[in-house]
Amino acid sequence: MPYVGRFAPSPTGPLHAGSLVAALASWLDARAHGGQWLVRIEDVDTPRCIPGADQLILQQLATCGLVPDVPVMWQSQRSDAYQAALNTLIAKGWAYPCGCSRKEIEDSQALMSHARERHTAAVYPGTCRNGLNGKAARAWRLNVQRVIDELQLATPLTWQDRLLGSQQQDVAKEVGDFVLRRADGLWAYQLAVVVDDAAQGITHIVRGADLTDNTARQILLQHALGLATPSYMHTPLVLGENGEKLSKQNGAEALDLSDPLQALNRAAQALKLNPCLTTIDDALHQWVQASRSPAIVPQRQSV
Repeated sequence: MPYVGRFAPSPTGPLHAGSLVAALASWLDARAHGGQWLVRIEDVDTPRCIPGADQLILQQLATCGLVPDVPVMWQSQRSDAYQAALNTLIAKGWAYPCGCSRKEIEDSQALMSHARERHTAAVYPGTCRNGLNGKAARAWRLNVQRVIDELQLATPLTWQDRLLGSQQQDVAKEVGDFVLRRADGLWAYQLAVVVDDAAQGITHIVRGADLTDNTARQILLQHALGLATPSYMHTPLVLGENGEKLSKQNGAEALDLSDPLQALNRAAQALKLNPCLTTIDDALHQWVQASRSPAIVPQRQSV
């Protein structure tokens, strides 16, 4: 099957050093396999999106020589496709309406003495799984255990990450019935990314290790919707001076592209590729050759 990869930034601000590493890793992997490289603007979470950030991101990528092979896709234009997927799950009895607020879910978990780890959502206790009990419907959720049982899927769900090796997660216990459409009417990331990866024919996903935890949910949805499962590779993150992931949420500075080659050289170093003090085109060509053998093996890199 021909290789099709993608880079899928959210337009919540300009690219930063960490996002350039992710973009370069996915671009190099596609080129090393003789495949296509696509860009998808993941603007489904509209309240967090900044007007004009999508065009700025595309301009930043182009400045670095990273140009997609086909026209860019915007998630904000894909609502009908997401609704069709949700309708399929509802028709199978695998999705249900939920009237719980976030506070109610957290309070339920606290009553059961379930501690919540930092930066993680509370596991949904299944309050509305068998009916709304007089509540108004707010969101739609996937009935995880029913999907697992009716499709006879193994628990925990396992997959092979190209860099991290064997991975597993018990989605029912560790996540619970996760959201497909949010209480505010917006589409959840998990559903949107699965539907779009299938629509774009994505065969290989190269992305940051912070998204590893999403993989089991996405594979489960792929099974539920009868979609192919891509190959996954999660690259270590670029860290800030405080040891936290470099991100827009913790104040990562916008990528300085006054010298695009220097920015690319730094991203290449994070991927264990030797910096090339040459033109952008020559550097990208050399890194493609280097990434073919051996495969890219990124390392944790601070900036």
